[in-house]
Amino acid sequence: MSIPIITATNISVELGHNIILSDISFDIYQGEFIGIAGPNGAGKSTLIRTLLNLNPYTGTITLWNQPIQHFKNWNYIGYVPQSSTHYSLQFPATVEEIVSLGLISTLNWPRILSNTHIQQVQETLASLEIDHLAKMSIHDLSGGQRQRVWLAKALVSQPKMLILDEPTNALDLDVRGTFYRIITDLHQKGLTILLITHDMNDIGTYAEKLMIIDQKLVFWGNFNTFCESNQMSNYFGKNSQHLICHQHE
Repeated sequence: MSIPIITATNISVELGHNIILSDISFDIYQGEFIGIAGPNGAGKSTLIRTLLNLNPYTGTITLWNQPIQHFKNWNYIGYVPQSSTHYSLQFPATVEEIVSLGLISTLNWPRILSNTHIQQVQETLASLEIDHLAKMSIHDLSGGQRQRVWLAKALVSQPKMLILDEPTNALDLDVRGTFYRIITDLHQKGLTILLITHDMNDIGTYAEKLMIIDQKLVFWGNFNTFCESNQMSNYFGKNSQHLICHQHE
């Protein structure tokens, strides 16, 4: 039996005397595509930041069978935060400079990119079909192009898992569809994906498993189980439940 790449046991987070997460437990395995949903303020982003060891918490977390306090292989995880946390558009950087930061953070001092690293940046840009934008300033790009740049930055170190926090918030419908096709292709190639989204009507089209958080773990499982759950019928109503699960045409 395979070993989970993430094990969270009884995770609780309190920030400023406010309980953000309470007693959450789950296992995630290599190659899964997890949709993480819930209302605004439910603690979704807090959970991700906790898994990245950026928040104080109680409980236990292991990453690749190592206690998070001793985990060193952070290049295993690519992270695309919410667009509001990206660089200011005043930040004077080109596309290739921003993507290269995804490699520089993994290097030892003096953190100088080799020719191999530069080629890795170019190949990542090409894989996302934005290599022609390499010399352009980030603030001269469209929203969809910028989102591919942040994705390239997360992917350039060739992570084993990709975490996306509301990646399509500022994208129009067509660009959002293109972005999801890219993510689906990455998953089909074996990448583990954790996708935070407020758009629960879309997530059942792409993800394999669903995690619903509202400070506590409301639901955790596959979409068939979600679809058949009387508890979720009571929580969402049958019509909304079936729109989320995408098990019915």
